[in-house]
Amino acid sequence: MDKAAPIVLVDGSSYVFRAFHALPMLTTSDGLNTGAVRGVISMMRRLLADYPDSPVVAIFDAKGKTFRNDMYSEYKANRPPMPDELREQIEPIHAVVKAMGLPFLCVEGVEADDVIGTLARRASEQGRDVVISTGDKDMAQLVNKHVSLVNTMTETVMDEEGVEKKFGIPPSLIIDFLALMGDKVDNIPGVPGVGEKTALGLLQGLGSLESIYESLDKVAELSFRGAKTMGAKLEAQKDMAFLSYELATIKTDVALEYAPGDLINGEQDRETLVEWFTKLEFRGWLDELLGEGEAPAPVAEAIDTEYVVVTEQADFDAWMDQLRSAELFAFDTETTSLDYMEARIVGVSFAVEAGKAAYVPLAHDYLGAPEQLDRDAILSALKPLLEDPQVAKVGQNLKYDANVLVNHDISLRGIAYDTMLESYVLDSTATRHDMDSLALKYLGQKTIKFEEIAGKGAKQLTFNQIKVEEAGPYAAEDADITLRLHQALWPKLEEQESLVPVFREIELPLVPVLSRIERQGALLSSEMLHQQSSELGARLEELKTEAYGLAGQEFNLGSPKQLGEILFEKLELPVIKKTPKGAPSTAEDVLVELALDYPLPKLLLEYRSLSKLKSTYTDKLPEMVDPGTGRVHTSYHQAVAATGRLSSSDPNLQNIPIRTEEGRRIRQAFIAPAGYKVVAADYSQIELRIMAHLSDDPGLLKAFQEGQDVHKATASEVFEVGLDEVSGDQRRKAKAINFGLIYGMSAFGLAKQLHLGRNEAQQYIDRYFERYPGVADYMDRTRELAREQGYVETLFGRRLYLPEINARNKMRAQAAERTAINAPMQGSAADIIKKAMLSVDSWLEQGSVDARMIMQVHDELVLEVANEQVDSVCEELCQRMSDAASLSVPLLVEAGVGDNWDEAH
Repeated sequence: MDKAAPIVLVDGSSYVFRAFHALPMLTTSDGLNTGAVRGVISMMRRLLADYPDSPVVAIFDAKGKTFRNDMYSEYKANRPPMPDELREQIEPIHAVVKAMGLPFLCVEGVEADDVIGTLARRASEQGRDVVISTGDKDMAQLVNKHVSLVNTMTETVMDEEGVEKKFGIPPSLIIDFLALMGDKVDNIPGVPGVGEKTALGLLQGLGSLESIYESLDKVAELSFRGAKTMGAKLEAQKDMAFLSYELATIKTDVALEYAPGDLINGEQDRETLVEWFTKLEFRGWLDELLGEGEAPAPVAEAIDTEYVVVTEQADFDAWMDQLRSAELFAFDTETTSLDYMEARIVGVSFAVEAGKAAYVPLAHDYLGAPEQLDRDAILSALKPLLEDPQVAKVGQNLKYDANVLVNHDISLRGIAYDTMLESYVLDSTATRHDMDSLALKYLGQKTIKFEEIAGKGAKQLTFNQIKVEEAGPYAAEDADITLRLHQALWPKLEEQESLVPVFREIELPLVPVLSRIERQGALLSSEMLHQQSSELGARLEELKTEAYGLAGQEFNLGSPKQLGEILFEKLELPVIKKTPKGAPSTAEDVLVELALDYPLPKLLLEYRSLSKLKSTYTDKLPEMVDPGTGRVHTSYHQAVAATGRLSSSDPNLQNIPIRTEEGRRIRQAFIAPAGYKVVAADYSQIELRIMAHLSDDPGLLKAFQEGQDVHKATASEVFEVGLDEVSGDQRRKAKAINFGLIYGMSAFGLAKQLHLGRNEAQQYIDRYFERYPGVADYMDRTRELAREQGYVETLFGRRLYLPEINARNKMRAQAAERTAINAPMQGSAADIIKKAMLSVDSWLEQGSVDARMIMQVHDELVLEVANEQVDSVCEELCQRMSDAASLSVPLLVEAGVGDNWDEAH
């Protein structure tokens, strides 16, 4: 340590409580609470980075009473016991701090503050600077020319001047301040009737507590409110005031066995840190730690690896014999691109037992690349094995490999397991489901990152450009880790009976179905989009000119800073809310509220909306058309959305707006080829129907069973009018209530959406639950069940874990409750359409009709169908989608037909 650097004293106990209450209630997949641990360790790491040459000393409160309890038996008597969720985090916090090599102090009979105060005094007496890291205002009494406070949570530093600026008094009067005011948290009594303003008035007017009591006759002359009677109150409470002074005074003379100079940072205990970071599932820190050298394997048993690069035919033949005789083998491809339509195979890798894997390079073409086996010959040899449905394979995201193999005329079959999907079904929220994250979580192993062998950014190499000696270990490791992940994950899935069918009957069979949809793609009219882009560009220029006119000057419509200056400084519009840094917010929800009364925010919202449409869709979609097919080929992701819903990217088909004319025009560009129509089949109000089924509410069941307009039926109940008397506005409000409640919307949210008073919105909600008591019962039951077991399930057994359902923070717990209510509906809807896709694909693959699925978006399946078969396909399609689940209400499916997606929808 540099003796000229400040000594950093960390008020560990203060940060434990602050981290616990300020941060989300994080838990591991086993339910261990980790939020406070993460907060405290993050703060320690931040200090080590900010003060690299300083000793960072962690001081924590010891168990048991202190000398202050002897002085005043009620000291801290009002503090509630430590929550169990926090208590279980104390041991890991202490253990990790010690393993980081930081000096760790915990002294019985005194508080952490007293140890800090003593060390700070000794160091400053030696002329050494001290930084106290704390969020405790009491520590301000220790500040002097050598001692300052830093709060890593608020990123503020306080020296002597800072204390005076914040409190209105110098550090020398902080104890007096606390003595007069008292402290409810620590149960320091103070003087009854003295608050912050009175205490400041006394101290600024007369000086210290001693001076005040020497001049009680002068108190009445001071200018604060109640000064005339304060002298008598002070006189009556003198003993309590001076007791409070003693209680608030941080000891600076604790008998310590060490001097500040003895406290230096030691070497970190890397093995212990790996063990704790694995147990606590701190994957980023574990990844960073394991990158520093050879790592122990704390989760899975250590395995000696044997990775080989196969360049001789005899060696490849020997591996083929192993693959043919294996009960299961892991398989992976290395390719030229992430775009599955253009990617070509550079090499393949296999593993048949843990720790042993091979990479077969086939198309590395850099200058000086070694001789490799012939790609066409090797793939021809592999083709029967890869296409055999009886030969079991496991992979990580095998849909991608399947798509790439099609480029080489191979149809991958026999997909028995996919580790990405195993992890996702086991717990969709526990981790990301990429291989690197899974290896850290379940094997405690840091894998070789692609960037480590390929580089980053514009100069990143494609796999064919990477040297075989570097590519080999990376690719072989992929196959080995995949096999080992399967061996770790599958037993966990089998322990949960309901999850195995979700994997085997929904997610895994969907892989080839999605692969076929992706490769089929959707036909796009680039000409229509180019025309729309041109029109949008012209409209955006018009909006700019209008905005300049309203603002009285030109400005950058995309700059929050300039926009804030125009709206809130020049035009003096009301500030709705502020950013974390204190600037007036120009976020969309703010503009929406302002747009109700002011023209410029309304115009800006239109500008933002059209600008996003142009950049995201009308400009970009034509660039994404595959030159070989004339179609766009999205990628569907099974392991992203927590509830089981599919998402898509490149392009994202889920977010194309349909409520605006401009959004619908984008859908018009998705066209049918000559001789075909676009058919779009959509579940009608599927989540409300699932709600009716789950809640078993008679009113909802009746509405759906009788084929009523459910929003109209709800309006009739809530507004107490006949069905025939429901107005359009009442139906609109009822629709907002129906959908709002299944997403957990509060009266405040409903009021905001419908522009109502909060009381009126609450009345609507109350009346809804009076008319549909089964829904209220379902919601209550679900909340309770979620709190008991920590998760909710869909109709088919898929689980959504809710780590914050029992959070002490009310807002986070309520958010988890809203998710608990909605997830069974949204997740069941996701399962139903996936089952429908399996049924429809099975029918289409029989080849009896000229039709193919081209898209899945939300609750909708989109097909291309030969003109002469449209009617029969629509009938069968709707029937199969309706039959995907058996509910206590009909699953209504509506199909539309057109020359483009917009017409069909």
